[in-house]
Formats: sequence, C-alpha cells, structure tokens
Amino acid sequence: MRYAIVSDIHANLEALEVVLADVATRQPDGVVCLGDFVGYGPDPSSCVERVRPVLQSAVVGNHDLAAVETEDAVAAKFNPFAYEAVLWTRQQLTGAVRSYLAALPQRVMRPDEFLCVHASVRDPIEEYILDVETARASFGAAEFSLCLVGHTHIPTVFVEAGTSVIGEPLLPDQPLVLRADRRYIINPGSVGQPRDGDPRAAYLWLDLGAQRATLVRLEYPIVKTQEKMRTAGLPPMLAERLAYGR
Repeated sequence: MRYAIVSDIHANLEALEVVLADVATRQPDGVVCLGDFVGYGPDPSSCVERVRPVLQSAVVGNHDLAAVETEDAVAAKFNPFAYEAVLWTRQQLTGAVRSYLAALPQRVMRPDEFLCVHASVRDPIEEYILDVETARASFGAAEFSLCLVGHTHIPTVFVEAGTSVIGEPLLPDQPLVLRADRRYIINPGSVGQPRDGDPRAAYLWLDLGAQRATLVRLEYPIVKTQEKMRTAGLPPMLAERLAYGR
C-alpha cells in the first residue's frame, strides 16, 4: 500500500493545490490528513472542500477544534496572532465544513499499517514532539510500529531501537528505510505553513510495500497566498513568515 500523508494545510489553497497535483501523478492507494486543515491562512472552507473528497482518513487538529468550538478552551492557548486568525476563520466556515471538522476523530489506527494523531500519542491535540524525551513518552503510550504526527510543522523522524530513541530531521528526496525491528514516529512537516526554514510545501510519500518513507518538497505561489491574507485583513506577520518557512 502506498499513501500520501499531508498535514497542517492551514487554509493555504495554493500550497494544497500544488501538493494534490503531485500526489495525483503518483496514484496512491490512499491520502491521509493529520489535522489542522484550517487556521492562519485565507481559504479555510475551500481547502477542506478541496481535500475532503480525496481523503481516506483524517484526524482533527488543534486549529480545527478552535475554529469550531463555541468556548475558547483550545483557542485561549494560542498566541494573539493565531487567535485573531481563529476568530476570522470562524466567520468563514460553511456549515458543512464546520460539521465535518467537528466530527473528525482525535486518533485513527490503521491495523498493521500505522497510527495517526495530530500532536502526540499521549496528547493528540496539544503536545509538541520536539525532542527525544517527548518522543519516548509517545512510544510508551501505545502499541504501534509507525505513528504519523503533525503539529510542529517540522519534518522529523524519531526512531526507537530497543531502549534507545533518536531524533533527526527528515530530509527531502532521501528515502527512510523502515526496519521491522524498530519503531518510528514520523512528522511530514506542513503543507501550508512550514517552519523548518524551507518555505516549500511538504508532504510524505509512504510506500509500505517497499518499507520506504520519503519527504517531498514543492514550490508554490507564496505571493498569491500572502496577497489573499493581506486582503482578508489577517495579521501581516502570518503572511510574511510564509516566505521564510518560519
């Protein structure tokens, strides 16, 4: 089975269209989204409507929950710029998109394949896996061989081999061999809001038959997205950071 794994689209339609065009040429058996369809970007409903028909599985992200909640239990934890974007996003969602996001699960386990969460295994909504100790806690929180996570916007792989856990960047076009005697947590980075210093859209090509995971990076028209964000009145910083991948 071959999968395209996307995460953290963040209402960036230009980045999403480029990614989905590339995915279509590869003809995967399924497309999976690790959450945060919306937030930050200028096209929340359009992004959900565009990607939803091609998805085989999806989980909810913290920005998705913040966009549909009636009380600010999630959004209250955001920085002022992200919170302003949440308030704007709530006004843009169609009823159908709001219902879809609200119904998404926090975890999806595909037996004999992989576990999906947005943030971490022990806290699928809020916790960032940025270091070995946090990764170790997620390895201990459930039984899995491969877990796919998003949330940090940084392409990363954590590997458990016996009692050892190591973490390293996931680099584009360098296939990662998935060994049967090891466990993995892989973050494919972000489609619409990269934060690893590379502004290109990111997604993961996962070939379970060949036991390979490969990060894909793609150029997209950033300026067009930035112009939309400024026209919408979203915080200027959110538009500016797209050019730097931060």
